[in-house]
Amino acid sequence: MDYKYIEQLLERYWECKTTPEEEKLLQDFYLQPHVPNNLEKYRCLFDYEREEKDICLDSDFDERILHEVGETIVEAKHNNLFFRLYPIYRAVAIVAIVFTLGMAAQHSFSTEKDSSETTINYASYKDTYTDPQVAYEQVASALKEVSEGLRDAGLQTEDTINIKK
Repeated sequence: MDYKYIEQLLERYWECKTTPEEEKLLQDFYLQPHVPNNLEKYRCLFDYEREEKDICLDSDFDERILHEVGETIVEAKHNNLFFRLYPIYRAVAIVAIVFTLGMAAQHSFSTEKDSSETTINYASYKDTYTDPQVAYEQVASALKEVSEGLRDAGLQTEDTINIKK
């Protein structure tokens, strides 16, 4: 066999550039009884890999170790998307509350300013009715409709409230 090729494979093996087939070729090479002296020093590595290849941990290894240590097995809790975004929901709610309170305060300040600056010009008002009797009848019918509406809604008027003195 060409030992130069094996030396090149070993160089590639140390650089982690070999394929599984090439590693198999190296393991087979070290199964031979006679290996050159300069390559003999690596035999124990490949023998170890071959011997220890089938050794693995038992399925209950973690439980036994934790039992020896005195710890219990705790499974991880899986959070769904709602619980992951919960802090963001809280922040958005706080921003919405602050924004709403700010808008309410701004509205109340602006309406107070507008009502104090507004002046009423009574000279610009005109009477819509020339006959006072017709105006009185219109107001009376409007008040009667309001009274009937309140009565239908179940609200009490001053006539029906019993005041205790």
